[in-house]
Amino acid sequence: MPRSHFTKSLFWKNNVFLLLAVLLSTFVSAQTAYPDRPIKLIVPYPPGGTTDLLARTLAPRLSERLGQPILIENRAGAGGVIGSQVVAKSPADGYTLVFGSIASHGILPAIQVPPPYDPIRDFSPVSLVAITPNVLLANVAAPAKNVAELIALAKSQPGKLNFGSTSLGGSPHMSGELLKSQAKIQMVHVPYKGGAPMLVDLMGGQISYAFDNLPSSIQHIRSGKVKALAVTTAKRWPHAPEIPTMAEAGLTGYESSAWFGLLAPGNTPKAVVDLLQKQVTFILKQPEVEKIYLEQGAMPVGNSPDEFVRFISAEMLKWKTVVSDTGVKLD
Repeated sequence: MPRSHFTKSLFWKNNVFLLLAVLLSTFVSAQTAYPDRPIKLIVPYPPGGTTDLLARTLAPRLSERLGQPILIENRAGAGGVIGSQVVAKSPADGYTLVFGSIASHGILPAIQVPPPYDPIRDFSPVSLVAITPNVLLANVAAPAKNVAELIALAKSQPGKLNFGSTSLGGSPHMSGELLKSQAKIQMVHVPYKGGAPMLVDLMGGQISYAFDNLPSSIQHIRSGKVKALAVTTAKRWPHAPEIPTMAEAGLTGYESSAWFGLLAPGNTPKAVVDLLQKQVTFILKQPEVEKIYLEQGAMPVGNSPDEFVRFISAEMLKWKTVVSDTGVKLD
């Protein structure tokens, strides 16, 4: 090969290697620079409910840890499906996240036909954030003052009593369906778009009974604006020990809890998911955050993405079985 050709060939090869090195450096830099702009956290429920309260406790602390603002956007509707769909269709870059719940990522995707999305394939689960009991509430003037009286009243007036819940297909709704099934009673379900509007109607007497997540109703319970008849966990909740359980009313084996977690769009880079999970877990271990969550009626968790995936899979299977057993219709 002539020397001039060899020199040109070497020049082009060197430049190609240099270009590849620059591109690789840019790619690595982009990967390690996350986050370099504000992050949007979609809460697929209205302001004031449990999901919103827990998300707003986590968000400012996560923002501080990541060094970028986290902007909360409430996108309510369809039991959390509408806001979750937005995230499922968002770029998989970690800049749009969802604070999902048992309804949006455990119940509805498992029982809707066709399912609105796959909670695992269409999302990148980051971490389970918290678990909370649901609670059966009554208007202060409602005739039944405990679960046994409510069951007796419902049996004497089949189909005439109502109960509200935070959404169609949410864990409060399903807690009510479980009560109907185990107690063999008929009550009319009144779905709301979130806990806040439901509590307004409960306190106003538009509905007499309701199921809610404990965090969004605990302050109303303690102020005497509503009466708590029972928590839905198998044992009394440690931070609200004055509220009895369903089992204490004779419904042995009754148990239903809500959960909340952080998820990114499907195929979000593992490095981004791992970073988010590390920071979330760190935050949930802080005594200050643990205290706030426990006072709100929630138990902070924090686990790995793989553990969260397995947890979601088990929940979907569980609620498919409950729907099959109860025959509840969500349309």
